[in-house]
Formats: sequence, C-alpha cells, structure tokens
Amino acid sequence: MADTCGQVLLGSGLTVLSHPLMYIKVLIQVGHEPLPPSLGRNLFGRQVYQLPGLFAYAKHIIKIDGKAGLFNGLAPRLCAGTIGTLVHSRVLQRCQDAGKYEVSGTSQKAEEGSLQHVVNETTKEMIARSCATIVTHPFHVITLRCMVQFIGRETKYSGVFDSIVTVYKNEGVLGFFAGLIPRLLGDVLSLWICNMLAHLINTYAIDDSMSHTGEIKNCSQAVTGFFASMLTYPFVLVSNLMAVNDCGLAGGLPPYASIYPTWVDCWRHLSLEGNMSRGNSLFFRKLPVGKTYAIDQKRFF
Repeated sequence: MADTCGQVLLGSGLTVLSHPLMYIKVLIQVGHEPLPPSLGRNLFGRQVYQLPGLFAYAKHIIKIDGKAGLFNGLAPRLCAGTIGTLVHSRVLQRCQDAGKYEVSGTSQKAEEGSLQHVVNETTKEMIARSCATIVTHPFHVITLRCMVQFIGRETKYSGVFDSIVTVYKNEGVLGFFAGLIPRLLGDVLSLWICNMLAHLINTYAIDDSMSHTGEIKNCSQAVTGFFASMLTYPFVLVSNLMAVNDCGLAGGLPPYASIYPTWVDCWRHLSLEGNMSRGNSLFFRKLPVGKTYAIDQKRFF
C-alpha cells in the first residue's frame, strides 16, 4: 500500500510538471497553428521555415490565458493518473498471485530472463495496463476536451463533474470511450515491441560477463521503449483526435478536422495527408510545403 501511495504522489508530481507540454502537444495534434512560421535553421544549419515550437507556443497561451492557462485540463488528468495507478497496481497484483498459484500446481517454472518468462510478465503487464486504460479513459476524454476548448474559447467543459454530465447528456455512455480502441491498440503494441526488443538485445547483444551489465540492460529497455513509442505514435494521434471529434467544440469540427465515422477513417485521412506524425515533435517543426492551416486559412510556401 505504501508503494502504491508513493507511486501516486510521484505520478501526480510528474503530471503537474509535464502538463503544459502535453497541452501544447494536443493543440498541435488537432492542427491549431495560431502563429505564423518563422525563418530558422534545421539541425544541419540550413535555413528553413519552421512552425512555432514549444516555447513560442507556451508564450502565446500565457499571453491569452496567463500562466494558469497552461494547466487547463489538469484536474481530470490527475484523476486519471491516480485511479489508473491504483487499478494497475491492484490488477497486476492479482495477475501475479494467479501466476504463483498456477506455478505451485505444476513442477515447471519459466526461468527468469527466458523468452517464456518475458512473455508471461508482459502478458500480466498488458492486462493491468489495459484495465487501467479502460477505467480512466473517460477522464482522458474530458482532459483532451478541456484543452481543445482553447481553440474556440469555449467553456463547455469547466470541471470534472460538470464535464461528466455534459458528455453523458450529449453523447451518452459511449462518449466517455471515444478513441479508446486505437489507444488500447497503441499501448499493447508499444508494450510488446519494447519488451521483445529489449529481450533480444539483452540475450544476444549483451554479454553477462561485461561490467555494469545491469545498467546496460536498463538502458536498452529505455531505448527500446522510446523506439516503440515512436512506432506506435500514430495510434496516440488518432485516439486523441477521435476523443474530440464532433464533440461540439471548434477544435473537433471543420476546418480543423473532418467528421470521422470511425477511427479507421481518421487514420486513412491522416495517412493520405501525410500527417501521421503531427505533434510528435515540439522542436524544429518544419513547415510542410503547401499546407493550409485552420486559423487564418493562409497558404505558406
């Protein structure tokens, strides 16, 4: 219990610190570009037109809503983090207890570090994460909509409880789970890619006789986790767009977004436009040639 409380406190602190970053990322994901591009240099020193990055975007939000405006949607996100940590911890403990019970009834046990052991542990983690994601997704939807309100200056979602009532009245129970399927798929794929790649690296690329083997294996886990998140980012983008799609907010309606019947239609549309990585980077945001942005409808070349 003490460990879970510690995880909740640590997670809440990290959530508060990272919230402005997520806020800006979500606005970029839905296509909100309120600032004109500027002439800058890329990583190779070449002059290119770039869209505003993290700090320029943050200054724009502060200019309009003040510093407190960077924390729109924080309350439901904290609720999601707290509940998610508790659910994840409880479900994972149940899975581990069930695994111990099954092992006690047999004479065989997967050796630690073996492929079977990795598969077993990843399966338990997948179940725990999926349960936490399903339970907390309504708060995730409310968080995103509180953020997207910045675009149209709406106040439709003003608090956690009021937002719950608003979603239920307008969309029913299904409204709380908009964008859930791509989010679940992305989480599951990211977890399996990360753990399988880490296992392959730790087994075939790292010699146990090497010094600092433990640190190297932890590093490989972090690297594979970053790689997996990059591969599955389109699922995150599509999930967030579907969570605000056609919800009555300006950010979920044309010209920002088309009305997508399903998340597959959203995926296809983004893929055709070459926008599957939109919002993935908050720095060195190169201006796509010939793209039209929703705020001022100007075409930049």
